[in-house]
Amino acid sequence: MALILGIESSCDETAAALVTSDGRVLAHRLAGQEEAHRPFGGVVPELAARAHVEMAVPLVKAALADAGVTLADVDAIAATAGPGLIGGVMVGLMTGKALAHAAGKPLIAVNHLEGHALSPRLADRELAFPYLLLLVSGGHCQLLLVRGVGDYRRLATTIDDAAGEAFDKTAKLLGLGFPGGPAVERAAAKGDPRAVPLPRPLVGSGEPHFSFAGLKSAVLRARDAGIHRPEDIAASFQQAVVDCLVDRTRRAIAAIDDDVGALVVAGGVAANQAIRTALAALAESSGLAFAAPPLWLCTDNGAMIAWAGAERFGAGLIDDMDVPARARWPLDPTAEKARGAGVKA
Repeated sequence: MALILGIESSCDETAAALVTSDGRVLAHRLAGQEEAHRPFGGVVPELAARAHVEMAVPLVKAALADAGVTLADVDAIAATAGPGLIGGVMVGLMTGKALAHAAGKPLIAVNHLEGHALSPRLADRELAFPYLLLLVSGGHCQLLLVRGVGDYRRLATTIDDAAGEAFDKTAKLLGLGFPGGPAVERAAAKGDPRAVPLPRPLVGSGEPHFSFAGLKSAVLRARDAGIHRPEDIAASFQQAVVDCLVDRTRRAIAAIDDDVGALVVAGGVAANQAIRTALAALAESSGLAFAAPPLWLCTDNGAMIAWAGAERFGAGLIDDMDVPARARWPLDPTAEKARGAGVKA
């Protein structure tokens, strides 16, 4: 059994966790930055990076104390090396490198998206490869065939904005507060999802990808019309996103040749209950098991990085100290470039 220290700093949460290779979370510490970014209605990269500098080492110390272990007891150190806001990624990765070098421990550079992709296996140790993953977060919206650790085939991505970006923008347009995802979900619970006619971009199309830029623009027009309650716009927007995700995922299920056993959803947007419920129903109707991490594992956290590190460590995947921090780092670098997606895909 291995013990892995994981460090996460890709956006606006600094986190450290101790996780064993048999899936026990011995400690998890997280420091959010919502108060610092709330006045700006979104994450300010420079503020986020400074907060990571202040919090990374204290959180590591606290996690070690919580677990009742020392750095000498750790078998490897995993740190997010991308993708994300490059300032924050550099802070976490350099912290991991320094600790690994000082303690003589192996370093594992974790792709943040792989942390999300493997997090359902931390929550459900019976979840076996391969599975279909819908990865929905603030910066990414992808369908991936997860064949094994480090083995991913991208089936679809967003050609413009991610679902999480659309949630954040909608919250800002409607004055619902920050962070946007939970704020929209709360408002939607008080609204009518059929009240505002909003588009479902690419639904029913032969193209496999997602698109949310037009939906954001439609929310702006609905707000400016002045005839709809914010709660009704929020509910109608959320339902439009649900419909898009379900339609695109259904298409991917029909197109897969591999014998997948489960539909899995992960990432920050996977914390949305309406989305989870709709995807669970899709999985059932498709004859697939459904898996989703608990809510605390959906948003950025150190446990998923430690767990991805444990999975990679078990597969013998260790990194050199010169591994770079990366703002962009696709899980499937061989995937064909999607129309309009640019390097983000």
